[in-house]
Amino acid sequence: MRIWLSGGLMVLSVAVGLASPVPSPYRGPDVPGVVLCMLAALCLLWLRSHPLRVLIAACAALLVNAAAGYPGTLVHWPLWIALFGCFAEYGDARRRAVCGAVFATAFGGFLLLDRDPFDSLPGIAMGLLITTFGGDALHSRRAYTAESAARVLLEERARLARELHDAVGHSVNVMVMQAAVGQRVFDGDPAFGHDALRHIEALGRSALTELDRLVHALDDPSAMVDLQALADRVRAAGRELDLDVGAVDLEPDGANALNRIIQEAVTNALRHTEAGRIRLSLAQSGGRVRLEVLSEGSGPTAAPSGRGLANMRHRAALQGGALDAGPTDDGFLVRATLPARS
Repeated sequence: MRIWLSGGLMVLSVAVGLASPVPSPYRGPDVPGVVLCMLAALCLLWLRSHPLRVLIAACAALLVNAAAGYPGTLVHWPLWIALFGCFAEYGDARRRAVCGAVFATAFGGFLLLDRDPFDSLPGIAMGLLITTFGGDALHSRRAYTAESAARVLLEERARLARELHDAVGHSVNVMVMQAAVGQRVFDGDPAFGHDALRHIEALGRSALTELDRLVHALDDPSAMVDLQALADRVRAAGRELDLDVGAVDLEPDGANALNRIIQEAVTNALRHTEAGRIRLSLAQSGGRVRLEVLSEGSGPTAAPSGRGLANMRHRAALQGGALDAGPTDDGFLVRATLPARS
C-alpha cells in the first residue's frame, strides 16, 4: 500500500510540475528537479514507522527545492502528507511541538530561499490547517478504536471468568459436599463412603468435560442443560431436585444464559440451605421464559455474597431479561425472566 502511495505521489508530483505553468521567477523542471521530487515522494515509504524523520526529509527537500529555484509544486505534496502523518501518529503535545518546530524552521528557510514566497502563503496556510486538523482527527479515531478494542477484550475476559465460574463451580461444590459427607460416615457405613467416592469421580469427570467445552468455545451454546442429570447429582449430594419443566424456545445466547443461571441457582441452593427440597420450574408464557428455583429449608436471610448472583443478574440483563433473588416464607427463591425467541 505504501509503495503504491509513494509511486502515485511521484507520478502526481512530476505530472503536476511538468504540466503547471512556471512563473518567471522560477526555474523550469529539469532532470535534477524531477529526481528531487521522486526522492521526496519515496521517503513516504517510511511514514508509518518513522514519521518525524520523513517530515525532516520532506522539509529538507522543500528547502533544496527553493534554493534551486524550482516552484513548490514539485515537492509540496510529500511535505503535507508527512505533516499529516506526524499528527496522526503522535498524540502527545511534546512530539507535536517538535514536528511544529521542524515545519516552522523549514518554513522560515523557505521564506528566505524561495524566489516569490509570499505568493504561496495562502496555499501554505490552507495546507497547514488541513493536514494538522485532519491528522489530529485520524489520531483521535485510532485512539477511540484502540480503547474500544481494549474494552471488548476486558469484557471478553469477564465473560470467560463467568463461564469458568458457572461451568465448574457447580460440580466442585457438589464434590466438596460429597467428600465431607463421605468422610463423616465412612467408618460407620463404608458402602456409602465408597458410593460417595464414585460420585466424586463422576463429578470430577463432569467438571473436566465442562472445562473442555469452555476451552473449545462451547461448540453448541444453544443446547439445554440435562436437567435430569442435574437432579441425579443433587440427589447424590443428599438433596432432592423437583422438576416442573415445560417447553421453551430461546435464542442460542439466551439458552446458554439460562443454562448457566440454572446451574448457579442450584449450586447456591446446595451451598446456602442446609436441608429441604429444591424446586425448579421452567415455563414459557407469551414472549417470556420464566425460571424459578426455590430452595426450601433453613438458609440465609439475605442474598448470598459472592460472584454467583452477580453473574446471574449480568447474564439475564445481557439477554434483555431480569433476575431477582431473596428469602421467602418457604425458603430462598431465584426468579429469572428471559425473552423467548422472536
